[in-house]
Amino acid sequence: MMIGVKNQRDPRDGIHHGGWMMKIICWCLLVIFMFFLPNEIISFYESISKFGSGFFLLIQVVLLLDFVHGWNDKWAGYDEQFWYIALFVVSLVCYVAAFAFSGVLFHFFTPSGHDCGLNTFFIVVTLIFAFLFAVVALHPAVNGSILPAAVISLYCMYLCYSGLASEPRDYECNGLHAHSKAVSTGTLTLGLVTTVLSVVYSAVRAGSSTTLLSPPSSPRAGKPLLPLDNKAEEEEEKEKSKTVTYSYSFFHIIFSLASMYSAMILTGWSTSVGESGRLVDVGWPSVWVRIVTGWATAALYIWSLAAPILFPEREF
Repeated sequence: MMIGVKNQRDPRDGIHHGGWMMKIICWCLLVIFMFFLPNEIISFYESISKFGSGFFLLIQVVLLLDFVHGWNDKWAGYDEQFWYIALFVVSLVCYVAAFAFSGVLFHFFTPSGHDCGLNTFFIVVTLIFAFLFAVVALHPAVNGSILPAAVISLYCMYLCYSGLASEPRDYECNGLHAHSKAVSTGTLTLGLVTTVLSVVYSAVRAGSSTTLLSPPSSPRAGKPLLPLDNKAEEEEEKEKSKTVTYSYSFFHIIFSLASMYSAMILTGWSTSVGESGRLVDVGWPSVWVRIVTGWATAALYIWSLAAPILFPEREF
């Protein structure tokens, strides 16, 4: 419905920004209507939500990579000793936190006396990624920075923890089973907060012309809606036309994918109730989603470093 909205004079612009009372009423009616849907439709939506959640997780990863590279370019662009020291300190803190985090994971998720080879494999692979990030980023051919490598390492370690913490509470290698309720609540809260922040950030950043998500006529084409330098000229704002500043259709797509992701978090990626059915985001599907997301993050980051070398004639 919002595809092709390029000007604020378009009647659909009013639908997008206004009519909140009617939207709230429709939302309440839809919530009530959901209780009367047959189980077959719910199961069908569950299947779609698993794929939609995967796309949303990939969007989160891409946005994280974009943010980290932008952060590094901004500080390095000052070309002052203070900012170089700041880059080094933040990178050091992230790497120390990542390796300390790995020690905590070994303590809780590889208890002695149990065969926890799978958990050990997950943690060791994440540590290998952390070393690999630094080696690739500092390679002379890449000439990258250590800050993105450090931040991505810490994020991958967090995803590893999130996956291990989602293991069934009766699994002998899950050392957090004694605090299942607290861990479940904490995971839910952190997951939902991350989802909300990611949705807002991705929707606003959609105004960049470097993506397929912003109309070419956007007055902010070529500039993200959340610029890292915040140096917008007043003259440009005065001359700005009434064209939309971001893609309305992409905005709603992001919210739809985020809703699917939230539903998967709340149901543990399955509507069937098992031994962990009373806990939020617990079960082997949740474990593998987190672990695979971490591996995808590592692959995308390494690709972002290697692509300019492999394809020098293309712009990235």
